[in-house]
Amino acid sequence: MEEKIEAYFNDLQSEDKNAQYEAYNQIIKAAMEKADWAYEVWEGLKGDLTHKDNHARSRAAQFLSYLAISDPEKRMLKDFPEVWEVTKDKKFVTARHTLQAIWRIALAGPEQKEMVLQQLSDRYKNCRDEKNYTLIRFDIIQGLRNLYDVTKEEDVKQLALELMEREEDEKYKKKYAGVWKKS
Repeated sequence: MEEKIEAYFNDLQSEDKNAQYEAYNQIIKAAMEKADWAYEVWEGLKGDLTHKDNHARSRAAQFLSYLAISDPEKRMLKDFPEVWEVTKDKKFVTARHTLQAIWRIALAGPEQKEMVLQQLSDRYKNCRDEKNYTLIRFDIIQGLRNLYDVTKEEDVKQLALELMEREEDEKYKKKYAGVWKKS
């Protein structure tokens, strides 16, 4: 692994919150491109998905979501349920950060895309009994928009439009539709 990347992962353990934040941002930036170091950190990140510290859980889920494009062995197909579980974390901020990043897994290939779209769709349809369900739905719609902006695939847009059409509350229907203006 590159020394810089290794140093960033070490900085995540720093007492200095600014160093942690900088390390987080640099790792995300590096993981936006194919990363030849993905498998060097993969298992450790998987272990952190259940870490006692919610920041570690959140970072692990986000990093794995970004690293899915660097997964030629398609480990994510097997590991996805563990990442998805963090979208239901007891700390809502942790769950939300994960949900906001999980769409990136769909960029890894058609199987990953199908898996992510199915889970997002099911969650949107069945989250009404969850606390903050309108924020969950918003994040799902925003994630689909982000995916569409990268891929321009009409099936992603269609799914988002179908999900938004299910919204009964006009206030939220309008809010979600705002994400898709200019598409």
